[in-house]
Amino acid sequence: MTVPLLDLRRGGAELDAELISAFEGVLKSGHYILGPEVEALERECAEYSQCRFGIGVSSGTDALLAALMAIDLQPGDEVICPTYTFFATAGSIWRTGARPVFVDSVPDSLNLDPKDVEKKITPRTKAIVAVHLFGQCADMEPVLAIARRHGLKVIEDAAQAIGAEYQGRRAGSLGDVGCFSFFPSKNLGGFGDGGMITTNDEALNERLRVLRAHGSKPKYYHSLVGGNFRLDAVQAALIRVKLRRLDGYTQARQKNAARYDELFLASSQANKWSAGAASTRLFTLPSALQTRHVFNQYIVTVAGGQRDALRKHLQAEGIGTEVYYPVPMHLQACFSSLGHKVGDFPVAEAAAQDTVAIPIFPELTGEEVESVVRSMLAFAASR
Repeated sequence: MTVPLLDLRRGGAELDAELISAFEGVLKSGHYILGPEVEALERECAEYSQCRFGIGVSSGTDALLAALMAIDLQPGDEVICPTYTFFATAGSIWRTGARPVFVDSVPDSLNLDPKDVEKKITPRTKAIVAVHLFGQCADMEPVLAIARRHGLKVIEDAAQAIGAEYQGRRAGSLGDVGCFSFFPSKNLGGFGDGGMITTNDEALNERLRVLRAHGSKPKYYHSLVGGNFRLDAVQAALIRVKLRRLDGYTQARQKNAARYDELFLASSQANKWSAGAASTRLFTLPSALQTRHVFNQYIVTVAGGQRDALRKHLQAEGIGTEVYYPVPMHLQACFSSLGHKVGDFPVAEAAAQDTVAIPIFPELTGEEVESVVRSMLAFAASR
């Protein structure tokens, strides 16, 4: 059975009809950038994320960049972020002229390690970017406590985690600013690039709205140097259709994750494998540590340097996989001037070598989940 990592065309005829209607509404409205559809999406995303304000922007990357610009970073300032993340996290810090200061991950969730954050604080530190990786919130209580002690801003990179919860609070509402992505592979994926910023701070809300339009308010009068970070109306209209279904998508992802767990556990018990409920001798399954994990990805750790061999085996059987992420930020060539080397962040480096994402998208069928597990267990038995 062929099982794709992601299939964006399984939405169904009903969804297609609503999307076409939403597109036609924008076409006839004459409002193509910002406007009523964007304003409606901002309100709906803010409410969904338990925030006062939403600011629609052109991508998740631009959400991060605008958020960093809004806290008025200066050249030489430092911003702490995990090394195990997508490039936009560190790249956006670099683009402001600030210096990304990397921290390692914790082994269970692979999110940033708050103990390492504490160690990296200096007089030049201005902010912490906490990434909610793969759909699960980072351990925010100690991060927020560190920020309070040192007078730091906290930016949540929640690109993969819309609807995720930490101690009952939604991603994007925990820090000073939350940044979301509507890239098509995200849980709330659009039909191109798009993003959203959330905040409960009225002054930051106003500043972000100015920054997304070249820093102008009123038009043609520039108090700040901003960028063209505006969200297209057609993306907002289409995303609003999917937002109404987001909780259903999340429940389907959680159901698929639970089925993976169940099947791997049953096999582990049948074969008397001793590594525990979340592991076989070869595979360690993702840990759901926080209130609500929304499973943007289902990440398996493969022991014994067998990750790439497993991927080759699955590919031969028509099963899609991906590696998120093969090179941590501290080992990227563009950050070589920061002076890091192999071994500086051992948990992140191990994750880059040993983890693999398997299919988890909402429309995945039970038969497809079982096919993935059978193939992986066949690989394990052969080892």
